[in-house]
Amino acid sequence: MAPEPTVYAVDDDIVARILLEETFRAANLSVETYASAEEFLAQYDENQGGCLLLDIIMPGMDGLELQRVLSARGDTTPVVFLSGADDVTTAVNALKAGAMDFIEKPIDPSRVIDSVRAAISYDFKARYERMKVSQIKQRYDSLTVREQEVMRWVVSGKNNKVIANILNISSRTVEVHRRNVIKKMEAESLAELVQMAMQIEE
Repeated sequence: MAPEPTVYAVDDDIVARILLEETFRAANLSVETYASAEEFLAQYDENQGGCLLLDIIMPGMDGLELQRVLSARGDTTPVVFLSGADDVTTAVNALKAGAMDFIEKPIDPSRVIDSVRAAISYDFKARYERMKVSQIKQRYDSLTVREQEVMRWVVSGKNNKVIANILNISSRTVEVHRRNVIKKMEAESLAELVQMAMQIEE
């Protein structure tokens, strides 16, 4: 069973953290709060789905710096920023850096819940897609070197006769490899096999 998506709220204001805890628990959302970016990083498990709710202005590492640290690690968990300052430039920079939303304080509970739910939904879909691609790569790695060669030519649109000439093997051998590729890759059609090849390349 997959772990429950969690809202990670990082804010140095204890009143804000209490309000966020109450807000998310009332909405039946799992929440963990942290007083600083450093405290959060010491305990964070990036394999846990959910979203990050980060205050922009904090002592020590601020929200934007924390976002950059996570991004450098390859973490793709969606970020929603909170800020008490009416700073359009900061909001623009946050969104350009990949944040999903920017919410001004004082917090509107319904607004922050809607934003967080959208971020969690996005995270779920993204993790599911990454899992599918990982499975496709595992199936591709199970192919023999020759089967991988045949697959590359098949998805490029070459027919069996042309592939046979390129690889200097018989058309019958190409057909055998082709069937093995389709079976091992669990592709229902040539179009699906092409799509798989594109996902592997990406």
